[in-house]
Amino acid sequence: MTPPFRAEHIGSLLRPPELRAARQSSLSEEALTELEDRLIDEAILGQERVGLRSITDGEYRRSIYFGHFARAVDGFTEMEAASVFKDADGQELRYLTPVVTGKLERKRGIATGELAYVQRRTNRTPKVTLPSPESQHFFRFREGISDRVYPDLDEFFEDVARVYCEELDDLAERGATYVQLDCVSVPLLCDPKHREAFRARGYDPDRFVSRYVDLFNEAVRTRPAGLTLGVHFCRGNNQGKWLGEGGYETVAEEVFSRLDADALFLEYDSERAGGFSPLQHVSKDKQVVLGLVSTKTPMLESENELMRRVEDASRFVPLERLALSPQCGFASTEAGNPLTPDDQWRKLELVVRTATRIWD
Repeated sequence: MTPPFRAEHIGSLLRPPELRAARQSSLSEEALTELEDRLIDEAILGQERVGLRSITDGEYRRSIYFGHFARAVDGFTEMEAASVFKDADGQELRYLTPVVTGKLERKRGIATGELAYVQRRTNRTPKVTLPSPESQHFFRFREGISDRVYPDLDEFFEDVARVYCEELDDLAERGATYVQLDCVSVPLLCDPKHREAFRARGYDPDRFVSRYVDLFNEAVRTRPAGLTLGVHFCRGNNQGKWLGEGGYETVAEEVFSRLDADALFLEYDSERAGGFSPLQHVSKDKQVVLGLVSTKTPMLESENELMRRVEDASRFVPLERLALSPQCGFASTEAGNPLTPDDQWRKLELVVRTATRIWD
């Protein structure tokens, strides 16, 4: 089989306490790498043990899901983020994020090292993850700062696309067959509050959804045959907190039909995601991975309820083009979501078990 597989996951796994403590200690870089290697080996074995066919390094070497990008690409300075995460009780969480302050230039591989390590440790399909191209504008471009370097937004988009083309070509040359791009910006443009905030920045949300699709397609334009490309759509995931809400209706017709990707990983674990009817706009060349299992709570979903929801989604996309996954990773930041490792593995086992019942 080629990816995506019927049972999928998004990429990040809860960091072992030993690793989190080591990052706060005076451990040497060499000793920290040895510890990371050992714990990643255990994470790979855990993924294999529960029956997953796509394997990541758990993103154990990152502090946040997009952290490897700014380390490998020149042109960023860390500043306080403009976006604020909230949990179910309305509590807020702020964080630091890279902001564009210089010309973007890929100085080394972004995910190539992670790919090489997983390739040496598994006979299954390694999957590497990257933040999506349009996120470099939505989250990293700050008016009054970034536009001093890029007064012409077209030039900025050209540099973003070039960085991604270089990385995807490099990954493919190194044997990568499966890459996932994590997109938060487009789902946030389904949220009226975020749309209004985007408009206040000087952008028309509807026009920029189309422009973001064009940027994405240009960024993956040179990807070689044999490289499966998935796009994970997320409304924010930081220690169980989220950024946005709203169904996909606002963007579905444009994004689900035109985006040059093989698979759409869609968050559908809560009422904030809306219903399945926007799936009617998914073009026939794409598969849909339904993110029905929540990584934000330890509560284990009902297997029968998951099967019912997959059946509901199949009214819009045929069952043979559907798959199942959690809605996001378990640790988009190294602090991780409010679950235990046992909760995490039980949820992944549930995904595999349910997918087996549905499709095997």
